[in-house]
Amino acid sequence: MNDWHGWAAIIVFVGAYVLIISEKVHRVAAALGGAGLMLAIGATDDESAFYSTGSGIDWNVIFLLMGMMMIVGVLKKTGMFEYLAIWAVKRAHARPFRVMVMLVVITATASALLDNVTTVLLVAPVTLLVCERLALPVAPFLIAEVFASNVGGIATLVGDPPNIIIASRAQLTFNDFLVHLAPLAAVLTAVLVLLCRIMFRKAFVYDEDRAAEVMALEEREAIKNPRLLVQGLVVLALVVAGFVLHPVVHYEPSVVALLGAGLLVAVSTVETGDVLSEVEWPTLAFFAGLFVMIGGLIETGVIGEISKALADVIGGSELGGSMVMLGASAVLSGVVDNIPYVATMAPITADLVRDMGGAGDHVMWWALALGADLGGNATAIGASANVVVLGIAERNRQPISFWEFTKYGLVVTAVTVAISATYIWLRYFALT
Repeated sequence: MNDWHGWAAIIVFVGAYVLIISEKVHRVAAALGGAGLMLAIGATDDESAFYSTGSGIDWNVIFLLMGMMMIVGVLKKTGMFEYLAIWAVKRAHARPFRVMVMLVVITATASALLDNVTTVLLVAPVTLLVCERLALPVAPFLIAEVFASNVGGIATLVGDPPNIIIASRAQLTFNDFLVHLAPLAAVLTAVLVLLCRIMFRKAFVYDEDRAAEVMALEEREAIKNPRLLVQGLVVLALVVAGFVLHPVVHYEPSVVALLGAGLLVAVSTVETGDVLSEVEWPTLAFFAGLFVMIGGLIETGVIGEISKALADVIGGSELGGSMVMLGASAVLSGVVDNIPYVATMAPITADLVRDMGGAGDHVMWWALALGADLGGNATAIGASANVVVLGIAERNRQPISFWEFTKYGLVVTAVTVAISATYIWLRYFALT
């Protein structure tokens, strides 16, 4: 750790985190204030903060979010989300728990093909409308979908950004993730449904009058602009294809999203200003501040020291090492965004694998992926999807507090990580 800068960076980060948790200061102000202090004390500098791929603002994440927010903003004007909301409610016979199950399964499945942020951007507007129609509390449904997006994201190489980093470093393929992690993702999704039934049981209040009103609606009447809907869906399909074909076309998701947003604005009659007004600018600013703060921890060697300490604890035991890697990654990813964490741990994990005599079934890499992806559910700022949904909820005057999210997130993380530990032990040690 580099002299006093490291301790100063820790104090700034912890102070900003406390402010975010306490909600005495808006999280955007806390993040940007913390970022400014990191720059002021010299924990990082402008070059590292704005241009470094390892310790600066992740512009791929920022522009991916912006592009997808623009596309979703155009689709909102077509009435598509009202159509989907009515369709989903009618298929679930307006029963609140059935609606939640449907939304959770759809979100988890979509997150395996898209990144989890894109998924929640598409599902959240539908959820808001469903809850409004049935007079249901919004928070439980949005929180459940965030959990589902992070759980479903473990299934494939493109499901969660840390998976892409791990695949590149460990030379893993799309099929490797499908074979090793997709079965676990399916199990964890089923477990999540059961947890939601218990955790959110008070939210499943059936309003017979509201249900009858929705069941009487004709979803097709919700479509306001069929031509714009076709244009939007074609562009969205092209964007999804670009995400899935990333290993072939080598376009970053941010580039694909921006190209899609630009194309949609160009071919449609929607005013550019209207589209930009749909972008969650406070959420993007929060991410920028958070990235700079974490970059300060990386630049001063704090993250490196933590990673080395973890490596020392692991030693040469593959079983013990995978369990420590899983647990420690889950804890740290609940506090530090999992993208820079995985970027820092990837070379250390590669050294550990080499010291243990080879990759084997890549168990250490799977432990890192599972810990980082599932640990993101622990707190309201543990993963990008969490922050995005909290921003959407606040903009729609349905704010979700840090603690409201986290009290459920800790339970889901503990259960899913425990099941993952059992899965690793059974598949790679007990049954081999």
